[in-house]
Amino acid sequence: MLLSKNPPPLISLLYTCSPTNNVGSKKDGALAPARSAADLSPLEWKFSQVFGERTAGEEVQEVDIISAIEFDRTGDHLATGDRGGRVVLFERTDTKDHGGHRRDLERMDYSISRHPEFRYKTEFQSHEPEFDYLKSLEIEEKINKIRWCQTANGALFLLSTNDKTIKFWKIQEKKVKKVCEMNVDASKSVENGAVGSLSASSKPSLANGVCKERPISSPSNDNSIPSGGLPSLHLPVVTSHETSLMARCRRVYAHAHDYHINSISNNSDGETFISADDLRINLWNLEISNQSFNIVDVKPTNMEDLTEVITSAEFHPTHCNMLAYSSSRGSIRLIDLRQSALCDTHSKLFEEREVPGSRSFFTEIIASISDIKFAKNGRQILSRDYMTLKLWDINMDSGPVATFQVHEYLRPKLCDLYENDSIFDKFECCLSGDGHRVATGSYSNQFRVFGCSEGSTEATTLEASKNPMRRQVQTPSRPSRSLGNLPRVLRRGADNSGADANGNSFDFTTKLLHLAWHPTENSLACAASNSLYMYYA
Repeated sequence: MLLSKNPPPLISLLYTCSPTNNVGSKKDGALAPARSAADLSPLEWKFSQVFGERTAGEEVQEVDIISAIEFDRTGDHLATGDRGGRVVLFERTDTKDHGGHRRDLERMDYSISRHPEFRYKTEFQSHEPEFDYLKSLEIEEKINKIRWCQTANGALFLLSTNDKTIKFWKIQEKKVKKVCEMNVDASKSVENGAVGSLSASSKPSLANGVCKERPISSPSNDNSIPSGGLPSLHLPVVTSHETSLMARCRRVYAHAHDYHINSISNNSDGETFISADDLRINLWNLEISNQSFNIVDVKPTNMEDLTEVITSAEFHPTHCNMLAYSSSRGSIRLIDLRQSALCDTHSKLFEEREVPGSRSFFTEIIASISDIKFAKNGRQILSRDYMTLKLWDINMDSGPVATFQVHEYLRPKLCDLYENDSIFDKFECCLSGDGHRVATGSYSNQFRVFGCSEGSTEATTLEASKNPMRRQVQTPSRPSRSLGNLPRVLRRGADNSGADANGNSFDFTTKLLHLAWHPTENSLACAASNSLYMYYA
């Protein structure tokens, strides 16, 4: 039984229950740069685009549900993966319409008023369903993670993974060559196999296109070609009329994980990446697919002694020797690859102390970290557990510098969430490129944006729809299935809907698990079921 499907009992959980009346709490001692008044004012989010919007009553196929989303480093390309193993690419178009780079336009005092716009670029089948005959295990094609790699020679590169196999893809434009003109004289080449009917011309022709008009002297050995050439002998003309995007799998990294892969992350050196499952983290070289190095192994000698599993891992954005990984006990470990080949010991441990008397049956479950992200400057780490977002300073391991309540109004409903398995949902998180704001998803296709600058009180709730500021959520005609991959429990008919602190209805079955922040602008991409929504501020 895979650990992702049957997690071990967890002990010694460190958990803190933050006050419910505060959206965010910050600790003293965190070093934060000075912020302007514009950084502290809440952003006004507006709808930009939607791809794959479903109509009222439309049934969503399971394979069409988006399971991964990622911007590239420039923000000009966006990739999504779905449960059907497909990867869909989008490219930005509004910057090309201006005919110059942003910096050049600023010099010309050109005002860019248009919001970011993307268009469909291409798609390809990344993974197919497989069957492990040795373990009698089905390997589904669902894309778990996508990570962009460095571009080269105008080609795009990315990594995609399902539960077991990682693939390295190259997407490049190639010219489509076509034979546009045969340029054959049918009247003189019928006997040579040319397609066509004999011309009505009275000039007879012989084999190999020799014309009778030219006298043939039998004793002569003149094999020279006339100055005008042979009019009936022509080669096909090949031209390139258009270009087509081609996706080619360059390498396949397989057979290195016994448990489900939950994370992949590129290194800043552009040559290596890591992949993580429940118990191990492996280091790969992009050019070598048949060998990897195990750098973290938390598997005990006796599996009964297992107390925690790895839930997420990510490389530092600038230091190629540092990476962080989170655990199901709510802790984050920072490791340095220079210390040893096998990083059994961590450089720093980030965890929050448990408040005496706050432990409950659900404490261990809701403290499990589902996602971590480094800030662009590498100074902060953002983590998401079931109820909160936490911002950590890598130079302060005493506790998080800020805690944001995502959906505190659900705390009284933890029993219902446990019975319908929603408590095992894995929400992702993201940071803005300037590090001033953080975002994560919730239920009823809502997502929340918090200001993390010093003195900011921004806490915005938006809905993945064409009217993001609408708070009242309508229950869809057909709810999508739960995306949680932790163990299934008996369903006892728990109510899937209720109301938040403002009295607005919410639905456990509609959830926004995946979202990404544009690396340089205040633009968000959110995946709600099979639809991709884009917003800007």
